[in-house]
Amino acid sequence: MSASASSERIFDIVVAGAGAAGLAFASAMKKALGARLKIAVVDPRPDAADGHIRTVALSAGSRALLEEVGAWRRLAPLAQPILKMSIYDGAVRDAVRLAHLNFDAAAGAPLAHMAFNDDVSATLRETATELGVESIVDSVVAFEPGRTSARLGLASGDWVKARLVVAADGARSKLRAMAGIGTVGWDTGQSAIVATIGHEREHEGRAEQHFLPAGPFAALPMTGRRCSIVWNESHADAKAMLELDDEDFLRQLERRFTLKLGALTVETKPVAFALSFRFAREFVGQRLALIGDAAHLVHPLAGQGLNLGLRDVAALAEEIVETLRLGLDPGESAALGAYQRERRFDVVASTVGMDLINRLFSNDFASLRFARDLGLRIVDRAPPLKRLFMVEAAGASRGAPRLLRGLGL
Repeated sequence: MSASASSERIFDIVVAGAGAAGLAFASAMKKALGARLKIAVVDPRPDAADGHIRTVALSAGSRALLEEVGAWRRLAPLAQPILKMSIYDGAVRDAVRLAHLNFDAAAGAPLAHMAFNDDVSATLRETATELGVESIVDSVVAFEPGRTSARLGLASGDWVKARLVVAADGARSKLRAMAGIGTVGWDTGQSAIVATIGHEREHEGRAEQHFLPAGPFAALPMTGRRCSIVWNESHADAKAMLELDDEDFLRQLERRFTLKLGALTVETKPVAFALSFRFAREFVGQRLALIGDAAHLVHPLAGQGLNLGLRDVAALAEEIVETLRLGLDPGESAALGAYQRERRFDVVASTVGMDLINRLFSNDFASLRFARDLGLRIVDRAPPLKRLFMVEAAGASRGAPRLLRGLGL
């Protein structure tokens, strides 16, 4: 991608935000339409990284999308297949925790793949460059939608025009705010402590989700003898955990992870992120579509954040490619309305569902614990129900957008 901008440059589509969702959308569009499409990604820090702190669990549908746009071949050597997932419900004090629900991968079809956010973004950036997506290293400071196009004012003083603008600029989306689109959301009262840990024995591709009274504790396999942990505590307790010295922090980690994989080491400095749920009141505006965190922010439970964002990418790309092939305006309300109708129900249902699960399990009430454990065991002994959950988590069911099913546009 070139890194220059000039006044009043004209594009078919401009994407604000060079994160995974924005780059995936731009790559999907360019892969489908090639030289006929003029598309640019605007971001003041297109190479920004968090130092391999945060990780993502890529569903089967997300992997299919990445394969279709050409990014998976770069990412695959850096990704760890999840071959088994076990779900526990208990307390830190429990001497023994037994798995209430287990999922096993089918032959040749992992449940998901774990990767660092930085690696996903870097491979998509390389893919976008290879496909000919233009890069403008700048910030969007003004948004002026019009009858036939939208104008974007940049911090450098330049302006660009596009028939469609896509906001992929994160949870604090400036474009969303400039378009006057409000959000609905709430704080969970929890923070997620994130770190990469090492262990003596092989994890064999096994992911674990421990539902503890303070919140979920996930151990997610990474390449090598490493796991990524996502450890939920109240804001105050998370702050206190991070203030512990290394030995005391490791002791607290061992109580939650246990020593089933041998001695543990903390490979990266633990950091904490406040957790909340938030989604936009509208997913579209005049000549504007929201995708990824600009449209919705969810709890890391089940690792669905980026997967939901890539579902946005697949749905929007399918609508806009079809619109352009018919010679129609990609920024008109028909295509954008179809995208909103497809995505809003999925996002709201997923957001509310994850919040309810988090509330149901983040407590130590005996009656609730008995009921939820009974429910988990029933699902574990009912193969059709387990298959239904797995298909839903994969995001690649028969009615899913084409890219999530590994089909080209």
